[in-house]
Amino acid sequence: VQLQASGGGLVQPGGSLRLSCAAFGFALDDYYIGWFRQAPGKEREGVLCHNVVNSITYYNDSVKGRFTISRDNAKNTVYLQMNDLKPEDTAVYYCAARSGRFCTPRPGLYNYRGQGTLVTVSS
Repeated sequence: VQLQASGGGLVQPGGSLRLSCAAFGFALDDYYIGWFRQAPGKEREGVLCHNVVNSITYYNDSVKGRFTISRDNAKNTVYLQMNDLKPEDTAVYYCAARSGRFCTPRPGLYNYRGQGTLVTVSS
């Protein structure tokens, strides 16, 4: 059982990136999916969570209107689309999957957590 995040890289301010979170060994469509990030010198924070009925909970007001999430159940993959990126979005981004009835910004409450992918926003 594994979650694998990918798609990070270097992007200029105002640019876009799409991160992928692929699941192996279990079906993502049964799980709530959370994205988290950890900037240098800071604690890991919740970014947003996607529930099984296609609703998004944002844990960071600064990403509202810029970040969104989608699922491709056929590929067992979830995507984090990030637009209008800002230098303060620079961080290692992590995805996690949780079984249950609600989203939470606490990564420790997720059943599966993937390794991170680094996003650097800089000119």
